[in-house]
Amino acid sequence: MKLPDEFCQRMKLLLGEAYADFLSSYASPRYYGLRVNTLKISGADFLKRCPFEIIPVPWTKNGFYFSEQDRPAKHPYYHAGLYYIQEPSAMAPAQVLRAEPGDRILDLCAAPGGKSTQIAADLQGRGVLVSNDISLERTRALTKNLELFGVVNAVILNETPEKLAAKFPGFFSKILLDAPCSGEGMFRKDPDAVRQWGVHSSAKCVLMQRDILFFAAQMLSPGGRMIYSTCTFNPEENEKMMEDFLQKQTDFDLVDICKEPGWEEGRADWAGGNSELKKTARLWPHRLKGEGHYVALLEKRGQAGHPHPDKKNGVDEKKLKDYYTFAEEHLAAAPTGNFVLYGDHLYLQPVEAPNLNGVKVIKPGLYLGVFKKNRFEPSHSLALALKKDAFRRTLDFSPDARELGTYLKGETLHTTGERGWVGVCVDGYPLGWGKQLEGVLKNHYPKGWRQME
Repeated sequence: MKLPDEFCQRMKLLLGEAYADFLSSYASPRYYGLRVNTLKISGADFLKRCPFEIIPVPWTKNGFYFSEQDRPAKHPYYHAGLYYIQEPSAMAPAQVLRAEPGDRILDLCAAPGGKSTQIAADLQGRGVLVSNDISLERTRALTKNLELFGVVNAVILNETPEKLAAKFPGFFSKILLDAPCSGEGMFRKDPDAVRQWGVHSSAKCVLMQRDILFFAAQMLSPGGRMIYSTCTFNPEENEKMMEDFLQKQTDFDLVDICKEPGWEEGRADWAGGNSELKKTARLWPHRLKGEGHYVALLEKRGQAGHPHPDKKNGVDEKKLKDYYTFAEEHLAAAPTGNFVLYGDHLYLQPVEAPNLNGVKVIKPGLYLGVFKKNRFEPSHSLALALKKDAFRRTLDFSPDARELGTYLKGETLHTTGERGWVGVCVDGYPLGWGKQLEGVLKNHYPKGWRQME
């Protein structure tokens, strides 16, 4: 791999004797990781049925290494949302955040959703996760990944940090800011990051990072904690960014991160010698099995509070008639709670969700489905959020069943059974809907998700 000369010269000056080991890491293969979705299956149960060899990632619960040739994204378990494929070092920031059930959490730059899915698994359906990304195009991947994971308590937004800060001051108990950066830590994983390095200069990134941090700080409640992380090595975007932030935001302190095997302290000597910066963590590709990352944990001084969300307008029960009719016929129990309608589309919004008036909403909660003429049609996200025993009728296939491949391609299955909606599963884990008619199962697997081979 040909690395930029300017990058190599800077890293040689910074690392000194360690530079040779750092440089040699680029001659080694990258590492591949996945993280088990504990919203659907425990780590222990996944290990019992995992179809390929995996080795634990030492710094992340339920994180594992896999071999590139195993191609887990092709396995039906992936389409059931049993795991998320994620670079191992990228699992560190959300692990350090330590989300707990009941937290009010903002993932400010969330797409494509790896860290949001990790947070959601820790929340276990309680509290609220607001996943935001400023790029509308990137929110598509974010939405898909949260749907795959079966997350029921997430709100997805497409807003600027400035607009969010004005709308939600002091609302969140925890914030994760995986900041846009120059991406130096991803050079081995993604050759395109090398080509883009000159375009997305560190100087441009520093300006963005300062602004985003400023607005994120306004949204954190007193007593709350915030992660700042990057996937770059540049001190300007890491230790120096934290030093600058702490000088301006005097009500924040760094919290010492417990250094996992292979992690190193932040380099205080690269940012004026402030020893507090040693509380941050650096992940180096020549020290561990993963790519480059920087993680800082900040705490806002003050007494922890619990701002109450504004009361939301409920949906007239008469408008829910077709939904309840569908649920009675096809579900063992109907999901209930704080319903909201966007046009003819029905959502179940988390109780802890803030008032969303005035911000760009992609999803205000779990998408249940759409009202059509005299009927309700369930969504794919509802199927993925349910357990097998929540469906009145299911078709359950083994991972190697020919019919399963047919279903994932979006093709019709020849089946018999009672007319109506059916949950299609693999080994007891829902994949989506089918609709049983006379001798066939009409396929309702989303067109954009279908396998092409």
